[in-house]
Amino acid sequence: MSDAKIKAVLIQLHTGIKNSDGPAVSSALRELDALLEQHGASMHPQLQHFLAGRSYAKALAWLGGADELTARPASPPGGCAGGRSG
Repeated sequence: MSDAKIKAVLIQLHTGIKNSDGPAVSSALRELDALLEQHGASMHPQLQHFLAGRSYAKALAWLGGADELTARPASPPGGCAGGRSG
């Protein structure tokens, strides 16, 4: 079982929650449950613990994916004013 697959599903879950996309959230939760059931015995114990406890944010952070969830501004600070002052 690839940690990258779990990470991708966790990101899909987060995106579904962020976008209030119920079907995407349900699909991701089902997939995470299936991955845990099928591959839980071969997972790192910490990752298995997070997934079993539905601590998905912790699981994603443990996999190194928390940075991918951080919102980034579309433009640098002060870039929206177009150089205009007050």
